[in-house]
Amino acid sequence: MSDWTGGYVADIGYTHGYYAELNPLRIKLAFLQAGYAFPDNGTACELGFGQGVSINIHGAATTTKWFGTDFNPAQAGFAQDLAQSCANGAHLFDEAFEAFCRRDDLPEFDYIGLHGIWSWISDQNRAVIVDFLRRKLKVGGVLYISYNTQPGWAAMAPMRDLLTEHAEKMSPPGAGILPRVDAALQFAQRMLDTDAIYAKANPIVKGRLAHIMGQDRSYLAHEYFNRDWLPMPFSRMASWLGDAKLSYACSSHYPDLLDVINLTDDQKTLLAEIPDRMFRETVRDFLTNQQFRRDYWVRGARSLSMLERVEAIRAQRVVMVTPLSEVTMKVAGVLGDADLQESLYQPVLRFLSDHRVHTVAQIEDATPKLQGGFASLMQIILVLVGKNVLQPAQDKATVDAVAERVLKLNRRLCRHARSQPASLALASAVTGGGILLSRVEQLFLLAREQGAGESLAWAQQVFATLREQGQNLIKDGKPITDEQAQIDELIAQAHAFREHKLPLLKALRVC
Repeated sequence: MSDWTGGYVADIGYTHGYYAELNPLRIKLAFLQAGYAFPDNGTACELGFGQGVSINIHGAATTTKWFGTDFNPAQAGFAQDLAQSCANGAHLFDEAFEAFCRRDDLPEFDYIGLHGIWSWISDQNRAVIVDFLRRKLKVGGVLYISYNTQPGWAAMAPMRDLLTEHAEKMSPPGAGILPRVDAALQFAQRMLDTDAIYAKANPIVKGRLAHIMGQDRSYLAHEYFNRDWLPMPFSRMASWLGDAKLSYACSSHYPDLLDVINLTDDQKTLLAEIPDRMFRETVRDFLTNQQFRRDYWVRGARSLSMLERVEAIRAQRVVMVTPLSEVTMKVAGVLGDADLQESLYQPVLRFLSDHRVHTVAQIEDATPKLQGGFASLMQIILVLVGKNVLQPAQDKATVDAVAERVLKLNRRLCRHARSQPASLALASAVTGGGILLSRVEQLFLLAREQGAGESLAWAQQVFATLREQGQNLIKDGKPITDEQAQIDELIAQAHAFREHKLPLLKALRVC
């Protein structure tokens, strides 16, 4: 009997995560910052969509025609259910990469995305994907790909090998993946506690293992315990993708676009002296000890003139997706947290706090005294998008066209949150992507949808849902076991949600 899993963990489902980098609307600002023209997004494909939350949010909230596959039939079935619930037209399959990539009914794509796939598959599957990219990505089309990379994994890679070997050889026959994960982690900690020389030579390992032990076990099973796992240097990735005529464009992780929060002056000087762009990326990974890259690659990069670039940036639409009261004046980078200059950021934030869609040109006109002018404004916008305070926005015609199916998908996701792991994101017709919401917040929306009119009624309905399943509300990482204390906390959260979050969600056409 053939092994349809291909060595990938399949006896437990992947998490119901949402990954904003897969949203094609995010391409525009990143490409404009790098000086490139961005593609249309008429057709898109996600390879390895997991539970299908991202592909369904993007399929419902945009007019892009989506295709995708995931080898796990249980995950594909859930993804297909989501697609059917909102009639978003996504074509979703449960085929392995080799079978899907040789289908003769697929169009050419403007955009292809792979999140958390490349490092966890075999070279044979990588070759299948590169051939697919060569044949099916349009000229000018964009690939988004994320992967574990060196040198950030250099110290931890042997520990990962130890964990998987323990899970394979030391667990009793028939043990499920989760007990094997726990046993392997406990053994690794015990080994380090014996004063292992490996830990002394690689002091970062103890901290990383401690962090790993606090993470969700389902996530860890997929992240660390597959048969295939290979952190790949940027140069090797470039070699693979070069066979598909792809060239590196820029990072899709907006904080990476800002040298000021990631590199010292000496490091910036060193990089500026390197004429070869690809080698410069390799050196940058050493400077930042990069362990996970999220990159855009393009098939035929077209550089823009300065005039074209500035005009396109000024036409870019953005919307504020975080209440002003929740915006912190700090940004996280490789060098640590950096303080944002309030005199620069507050005028922009106040203008955008109506949560309406504005162009960059309109922001520029509203802040004429901004120190540093247009260049400063561009950096402010990139920082705020990286902090998920702003998101790119769609035009009104598109928003109106997708609004109804967005509502249908969000109702389905909220119902799913009653008894299953929540997706922690709902679709926005305005942003074409996901807006992060907790499980409790999704249950408040469900209560509102079902006719509960007051915050007290929302809290009571959520409490009843949790009690029916023997679950307790979590606050500050600890369960609240007293029933009245749970109700009081839910009432407080419902009041805050109604006052601060609900108006925002309405403005973003989430509900």
